[in-house]
Amino acid sequence: MKVDRFTEILGADFYTGVPDSKLKALCNYLMDRYGIDPHHHVIAANEGNCTALAAGYHLATGKVPVVYMQNSGEGNVINPVASLLNDKVYAIPVIFIVGWRGEPGVHDEPQHIYQGEVTIKLLEDMGIESFVVDKETTEEELVAVMEKFRGILAEGKDVAFVIRGGGLSDAPKVEYKNDNTMVREEIIKHIVAASGEDPIVSTTGKASRELFETRTANGQSHKYDFLTVGSMGHSSSIALGVAINKPEQRIWCVDGDGAVLMHMGAMAVIGTIRPKNLIHIVINNASHETVGGMPTVAGSVNLVAVAKACGYPNVVSVDSFEALDRELANAKAGDELCLIEVKCSIGAREDLGRPTVSAIENKENFMNYLKEL
Repeated sequence: MKVDRFTEILGADFYTGVPDSKLKALCNYLMDRYGIDPHHHVIAANEGNCTALAAGYHLATGKVPVVYMQNSGEGNVINPVASLLNDKVYAIPVIFIVGWRGEPGVHDEPQHIYQGEVTIKLLEDMGIESFVVDKETTEEELVAVMEKFRGILAEGKDVAFVIRGGGLSDAPKVEYKNDNTMVREEIIKHIVAASGEDPIVSTTGKASRELFETRTANGQSHKYDFLTVGSMGHSSSIALGVAINKPEQRIWCVDGDGAVLMHMGAMAVIGTIRPKNLIHIVINNASHETVGGMPTVAGSVNLVAVAKACGYPNVVSVDSFEALDRELANAKAGDELCLIEVKCSIGAREDLGRPTVSAIENKENFMNYLKEL
């Protein structure tokens, strides 16, 4: 299904969402057509934000908005769908577009397997009728489905299109870049060198993959690292839980800007508790790079000021390896909670691999190492 025809058949003029690789054609189409335009296209912090923003759009215009997301985002929309959109509450119609990661029978990463199994069921449980779009879906089929969906939407109910891999195609090419010069994989190598044998909790996406490959290249054990392969936005809270219960051990968190934005409230909790043994590093390329490179708002957000306002006593931002090495050494030698924002370029190796140990093995190895400390 060509993405321009897909959007034409939907007939909506406002889209908000969190990017997904399965929806790259849609994301690139929206970026090419609208860019980031508050009247037509907004990339929000998380899927619950998108849903509430869409509700506000409907209240102001009376028109039907579109919310797009990876299926992992279904968990973030359950509350606003059930207690805001539902026809037993405010009856606000929304079209959801959901990228289907972990589809049964299709190989995918472990964090997507269960989510993939329950994707359709979760929509059903929320009272959202869905239609699956794949490479074979015709325009005639979509027109007929959309005609049916318009009747459902008119009743104040929600509908969803679940997109299989390759279900949308023929999007324009969009180049995503920034002016930063530091490459994330090299940043992670410097962090690994500075942290020594301290435990690291790393965030979802390419950062964890690059951490795993750095350990392999160094001939080091992977026991030092907890790779948060799913649960985007929660690595800092995981690191906080470890740091609180291992007060004599330095704990490092390697985070990303999209993840920090997704659940920024975690920073307020960390800053209030102020664990002296936690080093929070945010690699900021202002991009959802792992799923295609679409922008986040982190390029215009002062994360240093946010962290200070949340109570972090030591906060710095660096944009060179000389400054990074200096601040990593200061954090390692210090005795207080700190946050280091690292300005980063967009891009990764084409041959970047994935962890070769299972999520369960990773957890058990990490827990066994923590017991030794």
